[in-house]
Amino acid sequence: MSAFSVGSSLLDAMVLSVLEQEDTYGYQITKDIQAYFTISESTLYPVLRRLQKDGSLTAYDRSYQGRNRRYYRITPSGREKLDAYRKEWVSYKTQVDVFLGAAPEHPHRR
Repeated sequence: MSAFSVGSSLLDAMVLSVLEQEDTYGYQITKDIQAYFTISESTLYPVLRRLQKDGSLTAYDRSYQGRNRRYYRITPSGREKLDAYRKEWVSYKTQVDVFLGAAPEHPHRR
């Protein structure tokens, strides 16, 4: 378990990144992210709805063992959003690395 929480923007970026690889359903997205971070399914579904509402994802149903399973697909605007998140992450990570001492220009090094 991480000492740092996963905020909504980071979670959006992770979901979009999972869907960049292939269309999949909510439970599988949760499992993919849970391999690295502690999140619940109940956390994920509002993220999927929000990303769908803003046009980053589309959803469709596919039959699976006699039931419908909702699959999600990243849209072109979702890919643009993911690219923007990746650029922002590099900048953010660099800034945090400075303060945590992972960068040579750490302000507290002597």
